[in-house]
Amino acid sequence: MSIATEAARPAPAKPTTNALLSAPIVPTLLRLTLPNLLGMLATALVAIAETAYVGQLGTTSLAGLALVFPIVMLQQMMSSGAMGGGVSSAIARALGAGQDSRAASLAVHAMIIGLIGGLAFSAIMLAGGGGIFALLGGRGPALDAALTYANVVFFGSVAVWLTNTLASICRGTGNMKVPSATLLATAILQVLLGGALGFGFGPIPRLGIAGIALANVIAFGFGTAFLLWFLTSSRARVRLSFANFTPEPEIFRDILRVGVLACVSPLQTVLSILILARLVSEFGPEALAGYGIGARFEFMLVPFSFAVGVACVPMVGMAIGAGEVARARRVAWAGGIISAVVSGVVGIIVTLQPDLWARLFTTEPAVLEATRTYFMCVGPAYGFFGLGLCLYFASQGAGKVLGPVLAGTARLIAIAAVGWWLAFTGAPTWQLFALVGVAMTGYGILTALAIWLVPWERAKTQLPDDSA
Repeated sequence: MSIATEAARPAPAKPTTNALLSAPIVPTLLRLTLPNLLGMLATALVAIAETAYVGQLGTTSLAGLALVFPIVMLQQMMSSGAMGGGVSSAIARALGAGQDSRAASLAVHAMIIGLIGGLAFSAIMLAGGGGIFALLGGRGPALDAALTYANVVFFGSVAVWLTNTLASICRGTGNMKVPSATLLATAILQVLLGGALGFGFGPIPRLGIAGIALANVIAFGFGTAFLLWFLTSSRARVRLSFANFTPEPEIFRDILRVGVLACVSPLQTVLSILILARLVSEFGPEALAGYGIGARFEFMLVPFSFAVGVACVPMVGMAIGAGEVARARRVAWAGGIISAVVSGVVGIIVTLQPDLWARLFTTEPAVLEATRTYFMCVGPAYGFFGLGLCLYFASQGAGKVLGPVLAGTARLIAIAAVGWWLAFTGAPTWQLFALVGVAMTGYGILTALAIWLVPWERAKTQLPDDSA
Protein backbone atom coordinates (compact mmCIF):
# COMPACT_ATOMS: atom_id res chain seq x y z
CA MET A 1 0.00 0.00 0.00
CA SER A 2 1.44 3.43 -0.94
CA ILE A 3 2.12 6.18 1.52
CA ALA A 4 -0.34 8.40 -0.34
CA THR A 5 -3.09 5.77 -0.11
CA GLU A 6 -2.40 5.27 3.57
CA ALA A 7 -2.52 9.01 4.17
CA ALA A 8 -5.80 9.29 2.29
CA ARG A 9 -7.53 6.71 4.47
CA PRO A 10 -9.57 8.51 7.15
CA ALA A 11 -8.35 7.94 10.68
CA PRO A 12 -10.65 5.95 12.97
CA ALA A 13 -13.05 8.22 14.80
CA LYS A 14 -12.23 8.63 18.45
CA PRO A 15 -15.01 9.87 20.75
CA THR A 16 -12.98 12.60 22.42
CA THR A 17 -15.94 13.66 24.53
CA ASN A 18 -16.35 10.16 25.93
CA ALA A 19 -15.74 10.39 29.66
CA LEU A 20 -14.64 6.77 29.79
CA LEU A 21 -11.67 7.74 27.60
CA SER A 22 -10.83 11.12 29.08
CA ALA A 23 -12.08 11.47 32.67
CA PRO A 24 -9.86 10.71 35.70
CA ILE A 25 -9.70 6.95 36.16
CA VAL A 26 -10.38 6.38 39.85
CA PRO A 27 -13.37 8.76 40.25
CA THR A 28 -14.88 7.33 37.05
CA LEU A 29 -14.39 3.76 38.24
CA LEU A 30 -16.04 4.54 41.56
CA ARG A 31 -18.94 6.29 39.81
CA LEU A 32 -19.55 3.22 37.65
CA THR A 33 -19.04 0.80 40.55
CA LEU A 34 -21.75 2.17 42.84
CA PRO A 35 -24.81 1.24 40.75
CA ASN A 36 -23.26 -2.15 39.97
CA LEU A 37 -22.77 -2.78 43.67
CA LEU A 38 -26.40 -2.00 44.44
CA GLY A 39 -27.53 -4.41 41.73
CA MET A 40 -25.22 -7.19 42.93
CA LEU A 41 -26.23 -6.75 46.57
CA ALA A 42 -29.88 -6.97 45.54
CA THR A 43 -29.13 -10.28 43.82
CA ALA A 44 -27.38 -11.56 46.95
CA LEU A 45 -30.35 -10.56 49.10
CA VAL A 46 -32.66 -12.53 46.80
CA ALA A 47 -30.64 -15.67 47.56
CA ILE A 48 -31.02 -15.00 51.29
CA ALA A 49 -34.78 -14.35 51.00
CA GLU A 50 -35.29 -17.41 48.83
CA THR A 51 -33.43 -19.59 51.32
CA ALA A 52 -35.59 -18.20 54.12
CA TYR A 53 -38.77 -18.95 52.17
CA VAL A 54 -37.73 -22.51 51.35
CA GLY A 55 -36.62 -23.05 54.94
CA GLN A 56 -40.21 -22.46 56.05
CA LEU A 57 -41.31 -25.30 53.78
CA GLY A 58 -39.21 -27.80 55.73
CA THR A 59 -35.80 -29.42 55.87
CA THR A 60 -36.43 -31.58 52.80
CA SER A 61 -37.16 -28.56 50.63
CA LEU A 62 -34.11 -26.78 52.03
CA ALA A 63 -31.91 -29.75 51.19
CA GLY A 64 -33.34 -29.81 47.67
CA LEU A 65 -32.56 -26.11 47.18
CA ALA A 66 -29.00 -26.72 48.40
CA LEU A 67 -28.52 -29.21 45.57
CA VAL A 68 -29.77 -26.80 42.91
CA PHE A 69 -28.16 -23.60 44.23
CA PRO A 70 -24.62 -24.20 42.80
CA ILE A 71 -26.09 -24.73 39.32
CA VAL A 72 -28.27 -21.62 39.63
CA MET A 73 -25.16 -19.64 40.60
CA LEU A 74 -23.24 -21.19 37.70
CA GLN A 75 -25.92 -20.01 35.28
CA GLN A 76 -25.82 -16.49 36.69
CA MET A 77 -22.01 -16.30 36.55
CA MET A 78 -21.83 -17.70 33.01
CA SER A 79 -24.58 -15.51 31.55
CA SER A 80 -23.65 -12.31 33.38
CA GLY A 81 -19.98 -12.25 34.31
CA ALA A 82 -18.49 -14.59 31.69
CA MET A 83 -20.42 -14.47 28.40
CA GLY A 84 -21.79 -11.10 29.49
CA GLY A 85 -18.22 -9.86 29.87
CA GLY A 86 -17.49 -10.98 26.31
CA VAL A 87 -20.51 -8.99 25.11
CA SER A 88 -19.54 -5.83 27.03
CA SER A 89 -15.93 -6.12 25.91
CA ALA A 90 -16.73 -6.43 22.20
CA ILE A 91 -19.18 -3.52 22.25
CA ALA A 92 -16.85 -1.29 24.27
CA ARG A 93 -13.90 -1.96 21.93
CA ALA A 94 -16.05 -1.13 18.90
CA LEU A 95 -17.29 2.12 20.46
CA GLY A 96 -13.76 3.05 21.50
CA ALA A 97 -12.67 2.68 17.87
CA GLY A 98 -15.57 4.85 16.72
CA GLN A 99 -17.34 1.91 15.05
CA ASP A 100 -20.90 2.60 16.16
CA SER A 101 -22.50 0.53 13.40
CA ARG A 102 -20.41 -2.47 14.38
CA ALA A 103 -21.45 -2.00 18.03
CA ALA A 104 -25.11 -2.10 16.96
CA SER A 105 -24.50 -5.30 15.00
CA LEU A 106 -22.67 -6.82 17.97
CA ALA A 107 -25.70 -6.11 20.15
CA VAL A 108 -28.03 -8.12 17.90
CA HIS A 109 -25.55 -10.99 17.64
CA ALA A 110 -25.15 -10.92 21.43
CA MET A 111 -28.90 -11.29 21.90
CA ILE A 112 -28.87 -14.36 19.65
CA ILE A 113 -26.04 -15.84 21.73
CA GLY A 114 -28.02 -15.18 24.91
CA LEU A 115 -31.08 -16.86 23.45
CA ILE A 116 -29.09 -19.93 22.39
CA GLY A 117 -27.28 -20.05 25.74
CA GLY A 118 -30.59 -20.03 27.62
CA LEU A 119 -32.10 -22.74 25.44
CA ALA A 120 -28.99 -24.91 25.81
CA PHE A 121 -28.94 -24.52 29.59
CA SER A 122 -32.63 -25.42 29.78
CA ALA A 123 -32.15 -28.50 27.60
CA ILE A 124 -29.19 -29.75 29.63
CA MET A 125 -30.80 -29.26 33.03
CA LEU A 126 -34.28 -30.49 32.11
CA ALA A 127 -32.84 -33.63 30.52
CA GLY A 128 -29.97 -34.33 32.90
CA GLY A 129 -30.81 -32.51 36.13
CA GLY A 130 -31.74 -35.69 37.99
CA GLY A 131 -28.38 -37.30 37.27
CA ILE A 132 -26.48 -34.13 38.19
CA PHE A 133 -28.27 -33.73 41.53
CA ALA A 134 -27.83 -37.43 42.33
CA LEU A 135 -24.11 -37.03 41.65
CA LEU A 136 -24.07 -34.15 44.13
CA GLY A 137 -25.55 -36.45 46.79
CA GLY A 138 -29.29 -36.01 46.27
CA ARG A 139 -31.46 -38.91 47.41
CA GLY A 140 -35.13 -39.59 48.11
CA PRO A 141 -37.38 -36.65 49.04
CA ALA A 142 -34.50 -34.14 48.84
CA LEU A 143 -33.86 -35.15 45.23
CA ASP A 144 -37.59 -34.89 44.47
CA ALA A 145 -37.67 -31.36 45.92
CA ALA A 146 -34.58 -30.42 43.91
CA LEU A 147 -36.19 -31.60 40.68
CA THR A 148 -39.46 -29.81 41.46
CA TYR A 149 -37.58 -26.53 41.88
CA ALA A 150 -35.11 -27.10 39.04
CA ASN A 151 -37.69 -28.10 36.43
CA VAL A 152 -39.39 -24.75 36.88
CA VAL A 153 -36.41 -22.46 37.35
CA PHE A 154 -34.40 -23.90 34.42
CA PHE A 155 -37.46 -23.92 32.18
CA GLY A 156 -37.05 -20.15 32.39
CA SER A 157 -33.30 -20.08 31.66
CA VAL A 158 -33.88 -18.08 28.49
CA ALA A 159 -35.20 -15.17 30.55
CA VAL A 160 -32.12 -15.21 32.80
CA TRP A 161 -29.69 -15.36 29.88
CA LEU A 162 -31.48 -12.65 27.92
CA THR A 163 -31.76 -10.31 30.90
CA ASN A 164 -28.05 -10.65 31.68
CA THR A 165 -27.06 -10.40 28.01
CA LEU A 166 -29.12 -7.25 27.44
CA ALA A 167 -27.72 -5.79 30.67
CA SER A 168 -24.22 -6.52 29.38
CA ILE A 169 -24.98 -4.65 26.15
CA CYS A 170 -25.86 -1.61 28.25
CA ARG A 171 -22.72 -1.97 30.35
CA GLY A 172 -20.59 -2.15 27.22
CA THR A 173 -21.70 1.39 26.40
CA GLY A 174 -20.74 2.58 29.88
CA ASN A 175 -24.35 2.69 31.09
CA MET A 176 -24.38 1.04 34.51
CA LYS A 177 -27.51 2.67 35.92
CA VAL A 178 -30.13 1.06 33.68
CA PRO A 179 -28.96 -2.56 34.09
CA SER A 180 -28.44 -2.09 37.83
CA ALA A 181 -31.88 -0.52 38.29
CA THR A 182 -33.36 -3.38 36.26
CA LEU A 183 -31.66 -6.01 38.41
CA LEU A 184 -32.79 -4.19 41.55
CA ALA A 185 -36.41 -4.11 40.34
CA THR A 186 -36.16 -7.76 39.25
CA ALA A 187 -34.87 -8.71 42.70
CA ILE A 188 -37.68 -6.88 44.50
CA LEU A 189 -40.29 -8.46 42.23
CA GLN A 190 -38.79 -11.91 42.79
CA VAL A 191 -38.87 -11.52 46.57
CA LEU A 192 -42.50 -10.36 46.54
CA LEU A 193 -43.66 -13.02 44.09
CA GLY A 194 -41.66 -15.72 45.86
CA GLY A 195 -43.60 -15.18 49.06
CA ALA A 196 -46.96 -14.89 47.30
CA LEU A 197 -46.55 -17.92 45.03
CA GLY A 198 -44.74 -20.05 47.57
CA PHE A 199 -47.22 -19.62 50.42
CA GLY A 200 -50.34 -18.34 48.72
CA PHE A 201 -51.80 -14.86 48.88
CA GLY A 202 -55.45 -13.98 48.33
CA PRO A 203 -56.60 -15.75 45.15
CA ILE A 204 -53.04 -17.02 44.50
CA PRO A 205 -52.76 -20.70 45.47
CA ARG A 206 -49.94 -22.08 47.60
CA LEU A 207 -47.44 -23.60 45.13
CA GLY A 208 -44.63 -24.39 47.55
CA ILE A 209 -41.08 -24.66 46.24
CA ALA A 210 -42.33 -24.66 42.63
CA GLY A 211 -43.94 -21.26 43.25
CA ILE A 212 -40.67 -19.84 44.61
CA ALA A 213 -38.93 -21.04 41.43
CA LEU A 214 -41.71 -19.59 39.27
CA ALA A 215 -41.10 -16.18 40.86
CA ASN A 216 -37.58 -16.28 39.43
CA VAL A 217 -38.86 -17.00 35.92
CA ILE A 218 -41.52 -14.26 36.01
CA ALA A 219 -39.17 -11.64 37.47
CA PHE A 220 -36.47 -12.23 34.86
CA GLY A 221 -39.14 -12.25 32.16
CA PHE A 222 -40.07 -8.71 33.16
CA GLY A 223 -36.36 -7.81 33.25
CA THR A 224 -35.95 -9.04 29.69
CA ALA A 225 -39.02 -7.14 28.49
CA PHE A 226 -37.87 -3.85 30.04
CA LEU A 227 -34.32 -4.05 28.70
CA LEU A 228 -35.63 -4.95 25.23
CA TRP A 229 -37.81 -1.84 25.36
CA PHE A 230 -34.90 0.32 26.47
CA LEU A 231 -32.43 -0.99 23.89
CA THR A 232 -34.91 -0.47 21.03
CA SER A 233 -35.67 3.08 22.14
CA SER A 234 -33.84 6.33 21.39
CA ARG A 235 -32.55 6.40 24.97
CA ALA A 236 -29.94 3.71 24.30
CA ARG A 237 -26.52 4.62 22.93
CA VAL A 238 -26.44 1.31 21.05
CA ARG A 239 -29.88 0.40 19.72
CA LEU A 240 -31.13 -3.06 18.90
CA SER A 241 -32.44 -3.14 15.34
CA PHE A 242 -33.45 -6.30 13.54
CA ALA A 243 -34.13 -4.62 10.20
CA ASN A 244 -31.99 -6.09 7.42
CA PHE A 245 -30.08 -8.19 9.96
CA THR A 246 -27.67 -10.74 8.49
CA PRO A 247 -25.74 -13.09 10.82
CA GLU A 248 -21.98 -12.61 10.47
CA PRO A 249 -19.64 -15.38 11.72
CA GLU A 250 -16.82 -12.91 12.38
CA ILE A 251 -18.98 -10.86 14.74
CA PHE A 252 -20.08 -13.98 16.60
CA ARG A 253 -16.40 -14.90 16.96
CA ASP A 254 -15.55 -11.48 18.39
CA ILE A 255 -17.93 -12.13 21.29
CA LEU A 256 -17.37 -15.85 21.69
CA ARG A 257 -13.57 -15.80 21.68
CA VAL A 258 -13.75 -13.97 25.01
CA GLY A 259 -17.10 -15.20 26.34
CA VAL A 260 -16.63 -18.95 25.80
CA LEU A 261 -13.18 -18.98 27.40
CA ALA A 262 -14.41 -16.78 30.24
CA CYS A 263 -17.19 -19.33 30.95
CA VAL A 264 -14.50 -21.75 32.11
CA SER A 265 -13.82 -19.52 35.12
CA PRO A 266 -17.23 -19.81 36.86
CA LEU A 267 -17.25 -23.52 36.11
CA GLN A 268 -13.91 -23.81 37.92
CA THR A 269 -15.26 -21.75 40.81
CA VAL A 270 -18.28 -24.00 41.31
CA LEU A 271 -16.14 -27.13 41.01
CA SER A 272 -13.76 -25.74 43.65
CA ILE A 273 -16.65 -25.14 46.04
CA LEU A 274 -18.09 -28.63 45.50
CA ILE A 275 -14.70 -30.33 45.85
CA LEU A 276 -13.88 -28.40 49.01
CA ALA A 277 -17.23 -29.25 50.58
CA ARG A 278 -16.61 -32.93 49.84
CA LEU A 279 -13.07 -32.81 51.24
CA VAL A 280 -13.99 -30.90 54.39
CA SER A 281 -16.79 -33.39 55.08
CA GLU A 282 -14.06 -35.96 55.79
CA PHE A 283 -13.08 -33.93 58.86
CA GLY A 284 -16.52 -34.14 60.47
CA PRO A 285 -19.74 -32.11 60.58
CA GLU A 286 -18.27 -29.34 62.74
CA ALA A 287 -15.50 -28.66 60.23
CA LEU A 288 -18.00 -28.75 57.37
CA ALA A 289 -20.28 -26.30 59.16
CA GLY A 290 -17.33 -23.99 59.84
CA TYR A 291 -16.28 -24.13 56.20
CA GLY A 292 -19.86 -23.40 55.11
CA ILE A 293 -20.01 -20.29 57.30
CA GLY A 294 -16.67 -19.10 55.93
CA ALA A 295 -17.60 -19.81 52.31
CA ARG A 296 -20.86 -17.93 52.77
CA PHE A 297 -18.82 -14.89 53.81
CA GLU A 298 -16.79 -15.14 50.61
CA PHE A 299 -20.02 -14.97 48.60
CA MET A 300 -20.66 -11.64 50.32
CA LEU A 301 -17.25 -10.38 49.13
CA VAL A 302 -17.86 -11.30 45.50
CA PRO A 303 -20.43 -8.53 44.76
CA PHE A 304 -17.91 -5.76 45.47
CA SER A 305 -15.12 -7.25 43.34
CA PHE A 306 -17.70 -8.03 40.65
CA ALA A 307 -19.01 -4.46 40.73
CA VAL A 308 -15.54 -2.94 40.35
CA GLY A 309 -14.55 -5.50 37.71
CA VAL A 310 -17.66 -4.97 35.59
CA ALA A 311 -16.99 -1.22 35.75
CA CYS A 312 -13.49 -1.91 34.39
CA VAL A 313 -14.76 -3.77 31.31
CA PRO A 314 -16.12 -0.82 29.27
CA MET A 315 -13.31 1.51 30.40
CA VAL A 316 -10.63 -0.99 29.36
CA GLY A 317 -12.49 -2.01 26.21
CA MET A 318 -13.02 1.53 24.94
CA ALA A 319 -9.39 2.42 25.67
CA ILE A 320 -8.21 -0.65 23.73
CA GLY A 321 -10.53 0.20 20.84
CA ALA A 322 -9.20 3.76 20.76
CA GLY A 323 -5.60 2.50 20.81
CA GLU A 324 -4.96 3.89 24.32
CA VAL A 325 -3.39 0.72 25.71
CA ALA A 326 -1.53 2.50 28.50
CA ARG A 327 -4.80 3.93 29.84
CA ALA A 328 -6.43 0.50 29.60
CA ARG A 329 -3.70 -0.97 31.80
CA ARG A 330 -3.98 1.88 34.31
CA VAL A 331 -7.73 1.23 34.56
CA ALA A 332 -7.11 -2.48 35.18
CA TRP A 333 -4.54 -1.90 37.90
CA ALA A 334 -6.61 0.84 39.55
CA GLY A 335 -9.64 -1.45 39.72
CA GLY A 336 -7.54 -4.36 40.95
CA ILE A 337 -5.96 -2.29 43.70
CA ILE A 338 -9.31 -0.89 44.86
CA SER A 339 -10.80 -4.38 44.99
CA ALA A 340 -7.71 -5.80 46.72
CA VAL A 341 -7.60 -3.08 49.38
CA VAL A 342 -11.29 -3.33 50.29
CA SER A 343 -11.27 -7.15 50.28
CA GLY A 344 -7.99 -7.21 52.19
CA VAL A 345 -9.25 -4.88 54.93
CA VAL A 346 -12.38 -6.99 55.34
CA GLY A 347 -10.21 -10.10 55.44
CA ILE A 348 -8.08 -8.67 58.23
CA ILE A 349 -11.19 -7.80 60.23
CA VAL A 350 -12.63 -11.34 60.07
CA THR A 351 -9.20 -12.81 60.76
CA LEU A 352 -8.93 -10.81 63.98
CA GLN A 353 -12.64 -10.94 64.91
CA PRO A 354 -14.12 -14.07 63.29
CA ASP A 355 -16.98 -14.30 65.78
CA LEU A 356 -18.50 -11.10 64.39
CA TRP A 357 -19.63 -13.20 61.42
CA ALA A 358 -19.70 -16.73 62.83
CA ARG A 359 -22.08 -15.98 65.72
CA LEU A 360 -24.70 -14.80 63.26
CA PHE A 361 -25.16 -18.47 62.34
CA THR A 362 -24.16 -20.59 65.32
CA THR A 363 -23.28 -20.67 69.01
CA GLU A 364 -21.95 -24.25 68.93
CA PRO A 365 -18.39 -24.13 70.38
CA ALA A 366 -16.92 -26.72 68.01
CA VAL A 367 -18.36 -24.99 64.94
CA LEU A 368 -17.19 -21.59 66.18
CA GLU A 369 -13.69 -22.99 66.65
CA ALA A 370 -13.67 -24.45 63.13
CA THR A 371 -14.82 -21.11 61.72
CA ARG A 372 -12.09 -19.26 63.61
CA THR A 373 -9.50 -21.64 62.18
CA TYR A 374 -10.88 -21.17 58.69
CA PHE A 375 -10.75 -17.37 58.85
CA MET A 376 -7.27 -17.42 60.40
CA CYS A 377 -6.02 -19.41 57.40
CA VAL A 378 -8.09 -17.82 54.63
CA GLY A 379 -8.87 -14.27 55.78
CA PRO A 380 -5.38 -12.89 54.97
CA ALA A 381 -5.82 -14.13 51.36
CA TYR A 382 -9.03 -12.21 50.67
CA GLY A 383 -7.10 -9.24 49.27
CA PHE A 384 -5.50 -11.49 46.65
CA PHE A 385 -8.91 -12.96 45.86
CA GLY A 386 -10.34 -9.49 45.24
CA LEU A 387 -7.33 -8.56 43.11
CA GLY A 388 -7.61 -11.65 40.93
CA LEU A 389 -11.37 -11.44 40.44
CA CYS A 390 -11.29 -7.78 39.40
CA LEU A 391 -8.36 -8.29 37.02
CA TYR A 392 -10.21 -11.22 35.45
CA PHE A 393 -12.95 -8.80 34.39
CA ALA A 394 -10.45 -6.19 33.25
CA SER A 395 -8.82 -8.79 31.01
CA GLN A 396 -12.21 -9.40 29.40
CA GLY A 397 -12.29 -5.74 28.42
CA ALA A 398 -8.97 -6.20 26.63
CA GLY A 399 -10.11 -9.44 25.02
CA LYS A 400 -7.21 -11.28 26.69
CA VAL A 401 -8.74 -13.63 29.24
CA LEU A 402 -6.66 -16.81 28.87
CA GLY A 403 -4.13 -15.95 31.59
CA PRO A 404 -6.70 -15.30 34.35
CA VAL A 405 -8.61 -18.45 33.37
CA LEU A 406 -5.42 -20.52 33.64
CA ALA A 407 -4.82 -18.97 37.06
CA GLY A 408 -8.22 -20.32 38.09
CA THR A 409 -7.28 -23.70 36.65
CA ALA A 410 -4.13 -23.77 38.79
CA ARG A 411 -6.23 -22.98 41.87
CA LEU A 412 -8.67 -25.79 41.08
CA ILE A 413 -5.90 -28.34 40.49
CA ALA A 414 -4.13 -27.39 43.72
CA ILE A 415 -7.30 -27.74 45.77
CA ALA A 416 -8.26 -31.03 44.15
CA ALA A 417 -4.85 -32.72 44.20
CA VAL A 418 -3.37 -31.48 47.47
CA GLY A 419 -6.74 -31.44 49.19
CA TRP A 420 -7.46 -35.09 48.45
CA TRP A 421 -4.00 -36.01 49.70
CA LEU A 422 -4.51 -34.06 52.95
CA ALA A 423 -7.98 -35.50 53.52
CA PHE A 424 -6.99 -39.11 53.07
CA THR A 425 -3.70 -38.97 54.96
CA GLY A 426 -5.40 -37.76 58.13
CA ALA A 427 -3.94 -34.24 58.13
CA PRO A 428 -5.38 -31.77 60.65
CA THR A 429 -8.21 -29.54 59.56
CA TRP A 430 -6.15 -26.37 59.61
CA GLN A 431 -3.90 -27.69 56.86
CA LEU A 432 -6.82 -28.07 54.45
CA PHE A 433 -8.03 -24.59 55.36
CA ALA A 434 -4.48 -23.28 54.85
CA LEU A 435 -4.52 -24.86 51.39
CA VAL A 436 -7.62 -22.80 50.56
CA GLY A 437 -5.79 -19.63 51.58
CA VAL A 438 -2.64 -20.52 49.65
CA ALA A 439 -4.65 -21.42 46.53
CA MET A 440 -6.57 -18.14 46.78
CA THR A 441 -3.32 -16.18 47.14
CA GLY A 442 -1.80 -18.00 44.19
CA TYR A 443 -4.85 -17.22 42.08
CA GLY A 444 -4.47 -13.49 42.73
CA ILE A 445 -0.71 -13.49 42.07
CA LEU A 446 -0.93 -15.57 38.88
CA THR A 447 -3.75 -13.41 37.52
CA ALA A 448 -1.73 -10.26 38.21
CA LEU A 449 1.29 -11.80 36.46
CA ALA A 450 -0.88 -12.65 33.46
CA ILE A 451 -2.07 -9.03 33.22
CA TRP A 452 1.51 -7.80 33.62
CA LEU A 453 3.10 -10.10 31.03
CA VAL A 454 0.49 -10.44 28.26
CA PRO A 455 0.84 -7.68 25.61
CA TRP A 456 -2.53 -6.02 25.24
CA GLU A 457 -1.34 -4.19 22.11
CA ARG A 458 -2.29 -7.28 20.08
CA ALA A 459 -5.88 -6.89 21.24
CA LYS A 460 -6.04 -3.62 19.27
CA THR A 461 -4.89 -5.23 16.03
CA GLN A 462 -7.57 -7.93 16.40
CA LEU A 463 -10.39 -5.39 16.22
CA PRO A 464 -11.92 -5.55 12.73
CA ASP A 465 -12.80 -2.47 10.72
CA ASP A 466 -16.39 -1.65 9.88
CA SER A 467 -15.62 -2.62 6.32
CA ALA A 468 -14.62 -6.17 7.32
